[in-house]
Amino acid sequence: MDAKSFVLEMLEEVGIAVGGDQPADIHIHDDRAYDRIVRDRELGLGESYQEGWWSANQLDEFLSVVQEVNLREAIKPSLALAKLAISSKLLNRQSVGRAAENASAHYDIGNDLYERMLDKRMIYSCAYWRHAEDLDSAQEAKLDLICRKLGLERGMRLLDIGCGWGGLAQFAAERYDVHVTGISPAIEQVTLAKERTAGLSVHIEQADYRDLEGQWDRIVSVGMIEHVGSRNLGLFFERCDALLDPDGMMLHHTIGSNDWQTHTDPWFDKYVFPGGVLPSLGQIGKAAEHVWTIEDVHNFGPDYDRTLMQWHANVADRWSEIPHYDDRFRRTWDYYLQGSAAGFRVRALQLFQVVFTKARRRHRVYEAIR
Repeated sequence: MDAKSFVLEMLEEVGIAVGGDQPADIHIHDDRAYDRIVRDRELGLGESYQEGWWSANQLDEFLSVVQEVNLREAIKPSLALAKLAISSKLLNRQSVGRAAENASAHYDIGNDLYERMLDKRMIYSCAYWRHAEDLDSAQEAKLDLICRKLGLERGMRLLDIGCGWGGLAQFAAERYDVHVTGISPAIEQVTLAKERTAGLSVHIEQADYRDLEGQWDRIVSVGMIEHVGSRNLGLFFERCDALLDPDGMMLHHTIGSNDWQTHTDPWFDKYVFPGGVLPSLGQIGKAAEHVWTIEDVHNFGPDYDRTLMQWHANVADRWSEIPHYDDRFRRTWDYYLQGSAAGFRVRALQLFQVVFTKARRRHRVYEAIR
């Protein structure tokens, strides 16, 4: 059976028509897409979309079906995919030097893009929609949820590992009157974060978590563990142990996988988050054992579907304001945002907030906050 016949048969079995009018149906504009998909599986599916070889009536719905029925398992991985898996096991793709390069590849592509996509505080992580109707209020609700879970009190020292553009640091300093140290390896983020937190008790620096010295009352990371890598999770928690006051508390907000991961989807690794790995709860627990007590695990993954689709709508409405991003980049960005939303929609991806205290110490009883 040739590639075209194989793909058409596979799509028909899951109710997707080529040339149909249903939300998940697709349109093939170049028959080379069939060979690319069969050869490189999820990498080929994404790359052929970037090339404009196919489109979907609703990309998020098509990719939801693809992930829900796990079509990737119907195609054997190519040599390129096998090579990525092997290199992820043998090499540390999140070393200090590579971590800075990985961060720059995504976060330094231009603040003008993120300013149009995100909320007013530029929070680039899952919002909390429990009582919110718009993105700004949902992101503020998430920031306040984090601060309340950490039990922040006036005068505390908070370390924000992977501080982004400074939104959480600014919020915590303004609303909870704490002293914040924020670090990021991405220079574009650091520069803007310094501007946004000027005049507050906030110190922002370009640094890696492995380079830090000192001690803080609370530690937080939001969207950071995804960039640590499975090989470095143990070291990450060791560094947090050294940096946190013995009676302190920390919270990590991270996208999570249902499975033990050593590498991510190859398309996302190549075009969106180089070196990124989504940890499972098992991996987090393994890295934290003996040293940490897990006080609370909160999964609100479905909120990320809504957040991502709002980001997509925001940037789509204002794409004409950033014409230096070409059509191929726009297709790349559409595929990233809507493909990610699809992953959360079908519960292939999760969003975990995990609260930790140090093991074998007397802490006040932790009461879960929602």
